[in-house]
Amino acid sequence: MQPEHEFFEVSVNGGQPLSLDGDTLDFMPIGPDSFHILMGGQRFQAMLLDADYTAKRFRIRVNGSVYEVKIADRYDQLVEKLGLSRHVSTKVKDIKAPMPGMVLEIHAVEGERVEKGQALLILEAMKMENAIKSPGEGIVKRICVQKGQAVDKNQLLLEID
Repeated sequence: MQPEHEFFEVSVNGGQPLSLDGDTLDFMPIGPDSFHILMGGQRFQAMLLDADYTAKRFRIRVNGSVYEVKIADRYDQLVEKLGLSRHVSTKVKDIKAPMPGMVLEIHAVEGERVEKGQALLILEAMKMENAIKSPGEGIVKRICVQKGQAVDKNQLLLEID
């Protein structure tokens, strides 16, 4: 039995989504934030400049040009097809670590009102600094980590009310 291929939709600079699968696109890391990309028989060198893993948005430099990339997996595509994304509340409760890493900076303050997209803290993972941003608006209820603390994937970082 052959493994099922995962299909992704990728939007570049807000354009129409492109459908890609594992046969069409291949990434090979060459450094902590550098990759070779093989797509359609062409090879590209890419550098990750910024990553928002919660929103699946990335800013990358490919062959000298900078691109904003949004990736939708099959679950994101299903939610969009069903029209559920338009009705999702932007109220959030818990912000968890998307990957293991070290807390470099904490920008949020308990009691502070935060907006969607606001940087809450900086998490270093695999020698890359990742801004953990608020996926919605609310008030920071509790900060559960300290600067310099190592965190595990899915560890609670902040509570927002």
